[in-house]
Amino acid sequence: MTGEGLFFDDVTIGQGGNTLLTLSTRVTPGEICTIMGPSGSGKSTLLALVTGTIDRSFTVTGRILLNGRDLTGLPPQDRHVGMMFQDDILFPHLSVAGNLAFGLRPNVHGRAARQAAIDAALIDAGLEGYGDRDPATLSGGQRARIALMRVLLSEPGALLLDEPFSKLDATMRDQIRGFVFDHARANRLPTLLVTHDPGDAAATGGPVIEIGDSRT
Repeated sequence: MTGEGLFFDDVTIGQGGNTLLTLSTRVTPGEICTIMGPSGSGKSTLLALVTGTIDRSFTVTGRILLNGRDLTGLPPQDRHVGMMFQDDILFPHLSVAGNLAFGLRPNVHGRAARQAAIDAALIDAGLEGYGDRDPATLSGGQRARIALMRVLLSEPGALLLDEPFSKLDATMRDQIRGFVFDHARANRLPTLLVTHDPGDAAATGGPVIEIGDSRT
């Protein structure tokens, strides 16, 4: 199986002799695919499988390919997969600019080039001049935008979203959701969204996959 996108090739995840989920699908560049299901159905476990952090208590068959590259057996740092969580996980001991610098790929050489990339990310986030700020002084929406910019600076091949909008109020949720989805499409990232909110799924304009049952 070759070509661009995130491929799930007959993937099955099991635990304790029970099948948790099975999945065969392709998420194309710029497409946002939503995974929905009850608690315990394996949504976050599927994301952990993609990132290479799945617990060894799970059994896995099948393959996951990203842009034609088989991720099986690769350590997390070699998978080039970006992820946003429920919590933005900004580092409190670093400034906003320091947090963004953490995401930069090693191939961005020199202080001037690194600063230019950070400044461009701040402008893109609508936060020009915020580089020296303490992350604790930012609003929830601002923190979410910085978290996404940090992910994008790492130049991932795919984007995983683990309910990143769930702690935002309704107005901010709509704004940040649009911001994240627009950037995923603009960067042609195959994107996998895990959510309990049908509004999130509807906003993607992409396929929705319902998985599992917490009893299985």
